[in-house]
Amino acid sequence: MLILLTFYPDNLEIFTSTDVDTVLNKIDGSHNTWLRCIHFRDRTGTAKIIKHFELNPSRVNMIFNHSPVGIDEDVEDCLFDSYEILTPQIKNHEFEVARGNIVIGNNFIITFEINELKVLSILSNNLQKRNLDIKKWGIDYLYYLIIKDILNNYHTVFDCISRKLDDLEDEVLDNSGDESTYKKIATMRQSTRSGRRNFQSIKLLMAIMDHEDCQWISQPVKELFNQELVHHVDKLWQEYQALRVWMSELMEIQRDNIASKTGERINRLTILSTVFLPITFLSGFYGMNFKYMPELEQPWAYPVVICMMALIVIASIVYVKKQRWL
Repeated sequence: MLILLTFYPDNLEIFTSTDVDTVLNKIDGSHNTWLRCIHFRDRTGTAKIIKHFELNPSRVNMIFNHSPVGIDEDVEDCLFDSYEILTPQIKNHEFEVARGNIVIGNNFIITFEINELKVLSILSNNLQKRNLDIKKWGIDYLYYLIIKDILNNYHTVFDCISRKLDDLEDEVLDNSGDESTYKKIATMRQSTRSGRRNFQSIKLLMAIMDHEDCQWISQPVKELFNQELVHHVDKLWQEYQALRVWMSELMEIQRDNIASKTGERINRLTILSTVFLPITFLSGFYGMNFKYMPELEQPWAYPVVICMMALIVIASIVYVKKQRWL
């Protein structure tokens, strides 16, 4: 699906279609535009879009070959950002990694969303409700709003992670969890790695903006990034690191719990084996078929041996109980 947002001085016009040529014909080069390509994996159509905006044809390969997350330092034709954003899924209380690309030019932004990014959909709806003078600020101000909303999204993500970790911590500290608890924590820790790459990408963006030859971000928008987002990124980064440490500690405790439970099982099996070892010895001893074994011909031999075995078992169990091994 292709969604074209054209920013006129007095209004915002939205056009939706699945046909590339139709959308490209609707683009007015004299106004700022935002083209959202959602679930759009047509390589030929993507090449038409790249050509229409006079971008380097190699950008098509970067879009379809999942280029490394972060800002491409080759900024001659555009500012090319490959993102990987952790987003919460409210319905199933899980997390999803949304991937895609953001392309910023002189008066356009193109977002290639492999999975629809809810943050961008919410931003698009909000832009319809308020009169935002993009012509005054420039299209790079829209990029600033996108980055700002992505960072705000992480507050929701981290809140969800904290609540999940609270529940898992109760299981871990009560020693009521099992291997599935450990796997939940490990899976959560693995899924949050994209957050680190996302923050590093934003930090790289801010470093690139410091260069004087960065033509795609105007000076007023650079100041907004530096004044409002630098501290925001640092704060989120510290919160992210704290969550990672929390997960690591819970994984370590749960690993010890699992090892302790395994040790207890092995200990019980060892004690049971020890209790029945004398009985095994007696059974083996009287199982020897020698001709001259006087007990074999005595009528009292069998009940005496049985009673002896029972006494050994009872005495062993009483001793183990007193030692609190069971």
